[in-house]
Amino acid sequence: MRRLETDGVQAALDRRLNRKSTAPLAIGFSGGSDSLALLLLAKTWADRAGRPVVALTVDHQLSADSGAWTRRAGEVAARIGVDWLGLPWEGPKPTAGLPQAARLARHRLLATAARTAGACVLLLGHTADDAAESEVMRQDTPGLGRLRDWSPSPVWPEGRDIFLLRPLLAYRRAALRAWLTGHGWTWLEDPGNADPRFARSRARRALAVQPRPDSGSPSLETDGADAQHLAEAFAISADARISFDPRLIRNAASKASHRALSAALVCAGGGERPPRGEALDRLMALIHASGPHGVTSTATLAGTRVRWRYDGVEMGREAGRASISPLSLAAGEGGVFDGRYFVEAEAAVTMVALAGRMAGLSRSDRARTLSAPAYARGVLPALLDLNGDVRLPRPFGDGPARVQPLVGRRFAAALGLIATEAQLEQGLDMAPDHVSSYVLSQKLVF
Repeated sequence: MRRLETDGVQAALDRRLNRKSTAPLAIGFSGGSDSLALLLLAKTWADRAGRPVVALTVDHQLSADSGAWTRRAGEVAARIGVDWLGLPWEGPKPTAGLPQAARLARHRLLATAARTAGACVLLLGHTADDAAESEVMRQDTPGLGRLRDWSPSPVWPEGRDIFLLRPLLAYRRAALRAWLTGHGWTWLEDPGNADPRFARSRARRALAVQPRPDSGSPSLETDGADAQHLAEAFAISADARISFDPRLIRNAASKASHRALSAALVCAGGGERPPRGEALDRLMALIHASGPHGVTSTATLAGTRVRWRYDGVEMGREAGRASISPLSLAAGEGGVFDGRYFVEAEAAVTMVALAGRMAGLSRSDRARTLSAPAYARGVLPALLDLNGDVRLPRPFGDGPARVQPLVGRRFAAALGLIATEAQLEQGLDMAPDHVSSYVLSQKLVF
């Protein structure tokens, strides 16, 4: 078993975090051994960098004792000397798919609290044991993602511009517990970890019976070598459509091209879960087998409409997908609309999809919509004021709100082009048509 090397953990934090930042470090803290070790080690790093720390404890409210566990976690955080917040998962709980629902709720609560605190990096205490358990779970749940040391938050839009950092993935849980015991620390034991109703508990039991060889570190998913080259090949329009030359992904490594296509689909559609498996493989095969010049084909996947021909692919939000929820904002408020735009309101407005409201636009606004293809016009953002008048927000029109597409930054994050906290913080201040160091053009394929 690999001994916990505190210098190695500090180096892992140095690789990703920005010592010059003044933002707090947000840390998911359950009070268990893994998160306790992480909190202590991160506090050491933060003290040296002069940065504050906030510990975030999610109370799933699935047990009568959960409130007491949450309070005990708060007491431990106070003993360590960091700020602390308890985050209750309120409301009714599903009778089916509870573990998945709890996971998503946990990530939403943590991401929202981290952003509110001013953090853009959320540290989690996953270990090599967690990575091995996830691999066992993937046998029954192929769509389950692998744990990575650095990755975007898996929830959207709550997790926008929030990255997860797991600096303990190279270490076994036993090594963390030995280190804690040696320093006089005790931790909370969640009885849910032994509950056979949950897939992770069953995976943990299976590994206890037949453990995998201890290689010292898990097999982590890494970014493709040509992801940067692929990113330069994609263009994003002002109305959140993505286009690219399919010949470029034909020449890319299979893993990288699949990842890029999956990321483009979920970003252009504004959804939360990227497509995986056979559906993505079929679309990739269809694009690769494009017909002769001038023949255009279409398909829909992950709520995104895809049009392609031999020399071009274009994708955008599918107008026929589930209805787009309106977003009402008071003057000075901001919010995310349709998973694709961040809206800043200058007056009281309601943001809606343009579909069915084209006739209410002024002649000049109607003319502006012609720059988008017909299928994309219905999902353009539109404003309803208190009188019910329809206008286009800036930069599409001159209505009293400005929209910033989120597609570019999200796409860059999904491809692994944001590798450090410093790059992430820099990206938050970019113009909306920039991704990492790339300027995404306004060119259209069709």
